[in-house]
Amino acid sequence: MKENSRKSDPFMKAAIDEAKTGRAEGGIPIGSVLVKDGRIIGRGHNRRVQKGDPVIHAEIDCLMNAGRIGSFKNTVLYSTLMPCYLCAGAAVQFRIPKVIVGESRTFAGARAFMEEHGIEVIDLDLPECVSMMETFIREQPRLWNEDIGEL
Repeated sequence: MKENSRKSDPFMKAAIDEAKTGRAEGGIPIGSVLVKDGRIIGRGHNRRVQKGDPVIHAEIDCLMNAGRIGSFKNTVLYSTLMPCYLCAGAAVQFRIPKVIVGESRTFAGARAFMEEHGIEVIDLDLPECVSMMETFIREQPRLWNEDIGEL
C-alpha cells in the first residue's frame, strides 16, 4: 500500500496526526493508535522530550492511554515508524496480533522480533512518514540518536 491507501485508512491518518502533534510540541514525530473492533481505543505520540521520560515512546503512550482493556486479541497497533525493541516487546507481551507501520526506511526497528513472536507486521512504506522522519533526523540528529540509543 502506498500514499493513496493512507488516505483511505483513517487509523494510519490518526497515527500521522499524532506524530504531527508530537512534533508541534517540540518532540519526536512518531505517532500511534490502537484499534479494537474497528474503532480507536487509544492514541499517543512520542513524548520523551515533553515529559523528560525515556520510555514514553509513541506506542507506549498509546497503550497507556488505552488503559486496561483486558484482552488485546482483536487489536491492531498502528505506528508511523517501525517499533523499536521496547515497543515491540510491549506488543509481544500483550499479544497484539497485528502491527501496521507507516515506514521502516529511516529506522528498521524490531520487525523480525515481532514476527518471530507471531505478530503480523505490515509496512505501508508511506512517503509522508518517510519524509516526516527524514526531515526530523536532518534537523535534530542529536535528539534522534538519543531516542534510538546511539549517543
